[in-house]
Amino acid sequence: MLVSTPAIVLHAFAYGETSKIVRLATRDHGVQSVIAKGAMRPRSQYGAGLQQLSAGVARFYLRPHRDLHTLAGFDVGDQHAALAADLARYTAAAALAELVLRFAEAEPQPDVFDTLAQGLDELSHAPADQVPYAALAALWLEIAVLGFAPVVHACVRCGRALGDEAQFSLPEGGLLCPACGGAAGGSLDRADQAALAAFVSGAGPAPSLPGRHLLAHRRLLARFVRRHLADEKELPALAFWENRP
Repeated sequence: MLVSTPAIVLHAFAYGETSKIVRLATRDHGVQSVIAKGAMRPRSQYGAGLQQLSAGVARFYLRPHRDLHTLAGFDVGDQHAALAADLARYTAAAALAELVLRFAEAEPQPDVFDTLAQGLDELSHAPADQVPYAALAALWLEIAVLGFAPVVHACVRCGRALGDEAQFSLPEGGLLCPACGGAAGGSLDRADQAALAAFVSGAGPAPSLPGRHLLAHRRLLARFVRRHLADEKELPALAFWENRP
């Protein structure tokens, strides 16, 4: 069955001498693997369109109960050139694509696709000083849409209000009020709590935070993904984004 669907290239690699295996995030069929026959030939119909993060419309022969389908065409709409030209933007975008590649399903998940597309667009167009915020917002919102949202508006353990200081419990997946959090370090003040809530909900720009706080938010997100999505396995693109100076 030939299908046509909005799609974003998550990953591509050579297969044999002339073809490519491409992992696509599609709006109508989830994450799918396709073979692009002849994509490595000099006069291929695909040109440079099948590079990572390219967005467009994919046409492929979908075979039920098969893991690999045949690509018939890919009409590029946006290659997100601004992402490739800036390391901060690209590392965040690659981490976002990795989340979808690893944790989305091979079934219709339009909200997952739409959140990915929105995140890539916002990373492409954000002013330079807002890229760290756009990255955290795109990644946290995708995590939430995938079904792993942390509890950030009340204590994850007792449900009470968080107060001026709260701690994030990785095992429990959310913030702890002072009574439940005890005297352990790593607390989040009200500005950090508000920022985290804004990132997770996609409610708008987060309040301005000092650079060291942004780094702490980056580490928190990466640790959350490893604990709750990846079973403590490392994700290379996420790790590179987390550790980038």
